[in-house]
Formats: sequence, C-alpha cells, structure tokens
Amino acid sequence: MAHIEELVGSYKAHISAPWQRNLAGPQKTIFVVYPKADERRLRARLELFELATKESGHGWLQFDFTSVFARWMAATNYREEYFREPSDMATKLENDFLPFAATQLRGALTDGKVGEDTVVAACGVASLYGFTQVSEVLKEVEQAIRGRLVLFFPGEFDNNNYRLLDARDGLNYRAVPITIHSGVEL
Repeated sequence: MAHIEELVGSYKAHISAPWQRNLAGPQKTIFVVYPKADERRLRARLELFELATKESGHGWLQFDFTSVFARWMAATNYREEYFREPSDMATKLENDFLPFAATQLRGALTDGKVGEDTVVAACGVASLYGFTQVSEVLKEVEQAIRGRLVLFFPGEFDNNNYRLLDARDGLNYRAVPITIHSGVEL
C-alpha cells in the first residue's frame, strides 16, 4: 500500500498548488498513472484522493466508467443478436459507443455541483479497453472541463505517451502525469 500513499502525496502536492484558470481542456486533465496490478488497491483507496482534494479546498465528484458499457448495451436494440454474434457489433461500437461514453463523462463534468474549483475524478478507465480509446473520449469532452478532470489510469507513462493496461500503442495527450515512481512530471 505504500505505493498508493506515495501516489496520493504526489497528487496532493499538485492539486493543492494554485490553479490556473485560462487553460485548455487537455491542460486541465491530470492522469494519475499506476501499474495495472494496483487497480483494485487504488480503487479501494480512492477516498485518500478525495480527502487530499478536499483538504486542498476543492470539490470532488467521482465518475466511474465501469458500468458504462453495460448501460450502453442494455439500451442497444438487437443486443441479444450481438451476444450471439459479437463480431456483428463492431460497426455499432465504432459509431455509437464512443459518443455514449463521452456523453456519460460530459454529464459528470457539467453536473450542477461542478464548478471551476471542482475535481471530477474518473475511475474504471480500464473497462473502456477493447471498446473505444480513452484519448477519443477525452477529445469529445475536453471543452466541458470546468475545474480539473482527474483520470485514474492503470498503465504506463513514458516519453509523454500513456499506455492503458500496458497494451495499447501510446496516446500522446497534454495532461499532467502523476506517477508512483516519479511524482509529478512537468
């Protein structure tokens, strides 16, 4: 658990610094990057990040991607056919799931409780793997970020590239990375 506490310390050091107000959406995004093996440990300790945020004078709203695919599938016509023949779902995923996932996150970002001093903390990002790319979801919502979007990211950060679950080709995103091993990297 020491790694998670180190990560919380790095996060707190960053989140408690004065916030610039005139940043673009990607610059208001913070990736908290940790090894994929620590996903359950981190999720069990999310309240430490919430506490660090509130102690720094900011609001906190948590968003969880974990059930987004299930909600999308439940609302999808012909879902029974897709369960029988999943390969038929590829086009529907490409055209419909990305906007659905982005709309879900945008709803959290524009919630009435969210202002310029609020952190929207998004966890469960790994559940998007295989259905859509995190970078595409972020592009869809970056204009809606009021305060800060903190994305808990199980994977790697290296040379300005993020790799979800250590498996995808890296995405280059202008977010602030916070990692276990190196603290805040600018």
